[in-house]
Formats: sequence, structure tokens, C-alpha cells
Amino acid sequence: MKLLLSSKPVLWFLFLFNLVVAAAALFAVDGAQGVMTAVGMGVVSLGAGVSLLRGRRTVSAR
Repeated sequence: MKLLLSSKPVLWFLFLFNLVVAAAALFAVDGAQGVMTAVGMGVVSLGAGVSLLRGRRTVSAR
């Protein structure tokens, strides 16, 4: 399961889908429930984004 969740296509899906849902939740759901949904989805999106950035490897020329 860890190998599947750390693959690039899955991370891109988690990042983009949760980012869109977080933005839409602020407008679609009223009150505290919408804010908390947006915060939760935003945290998941940021986690996937950080994993995408950490996965990038730079090759140094020697």
C-alpha cells in the first residue's frame, strides 16, 4: 500500500483533487463545517505536495 500511495500519479491526484475540494468546500458548505472541511482537505493536499517536492532528485555533475 505504501508503494502505491507514494507513486507520482497518485500523489498528483491527491494534491490536485484535495486542493479543488478544499477550495470548493468554502463556497459549497456554510459555516464551521465548510471551514473545517477546507482545512482538512488542504492539509492532505499540502502533504501530497510536500511528498511530490521531496521525491524530486537532483543529479549533481561530478
